[in-house]
Amino acid sequence: MDLSRQLHAAITAVQFLTRVPLPGGIHRSASDRTLLRDAVAYFPLVGGVVGAFSGGVVWMAALLWPPIVAVALGLIAEAILTGAFHEDAVADCCDAFGGGWTRDDVLRIMKDSRVGSFGALGLTLAVLLRSGCLLAIPVGELVATVAASAAVGRWAILLLMRIVVPIPNRDGLAKDVGEQLGWRDLLKGSALTLPVASIFLVTRPVAGMVGVIAVAATTFAWASYVRRRLGGITGDCLGCGCYLGQVVFLLAATAGSGR
Repeated sequence: MDLSRQLHAAITAVQFLTRVPLPGGIHRSASDRTLLRDAVAYFPLVGGVVGAFSGGVVWMAALLWPPIVAVALGLIAEAILTGAFHEDAVADCCDAFGGGWTRDDVLRIMKDSRVGSFGALGLTLAVLLRSGCLLAIPVGELVATVAASAAVGRWAILLLMRIVVPIPNRDGLAKDVGEQLGWRDLLKGSALTLPVASIFLVTRPVAGMVGVIAVAATTFAWASYVRRRLGGITGDCLGCGCYLGQVVFLLAATAGSGR
């Protein structure tokens, strides 16, 4: 294993998923598309760090402000860190699948940078649902739970890339990688999900396992829908699948908390 290449692959994952200005990685003069392919396996690990950051902001903010304000500040901080990367994908997918009847219509709308009524409503409801879940998490479990949900959500990207072929000539991760993810990359990404998710799994094993199974089932359902409508996957569909995975994991983690 080329440790230098793996280091730059991990840096590339950070560069792709966040706005942290790290040197090296995909910005090296000698890098090519294959480095991004290697970087995909590190997405869950980077996602876990992003989730730990968001959960940490919520936890610290809750020391000074009411929970609803703390959650809003945490989501704002995450949006700044990631550039609202996956939220943009949610809006694009809601607009495209909500307003497009044919395959060509869906792809055309998805590529349009403007946000329509389906996108605005879908993103608002998605953020509200995630916010509600964060409000239901005990403060002491915030960092571990949010980190686990973020890691598993990015793992859903790998699963989608493994089971659905990319649509050619489209912008985004699916086009940049250019082909289906291999089993080896999926297994590596799954192994890198464990260090983050294990903290939650140790304290709440049943909720954790239910969450992972629910995310896998939801990801397969989303993949089936996208394949039926488009015949392949796009970058926006991957990002939307990630956000969907995060929310599903949080729903599993907070199930029963309203009793």
